[in-house]
Amino acid sequence: MTAKLTAGLPPMHPGELLREDVIPALAIPKAEIARLLGISRQSLYDILAERQPVTPGMALRLGKLCGNGPELWLSLQRTYDLDVARRELGAEIEKIPTLPAA
Repeated sequence: MTAKLTAGLPPMHPGELLREDVIPALAIPKAEIARLLGISRQSLYDILAERQPVTPGMALRLGKLCGNGPELWLSLQRTYDLDVARRELGAEIEKIPTLPAA
């Protein structure tokens, strides 16, 4: 059902989900969330500002804190990264031929 809800929307950086939905719902200060995650406030702020990706280690931390596992966070990051790469490399990628399988 999630795919239907997000169909047509640009991929979301995991920091956007944290910033717009998760942190407000938790009603806990960002500094406390950083402490609970075992990371610096700056690391959290960099993710929230979409300056840093969610790494597998961070996905484990977020998944544990939020109770939804790391897969959601890694999937969001992967989808976002692929979208950025497609936009940046689209013309170059189009020039590469697709070879038939032997």
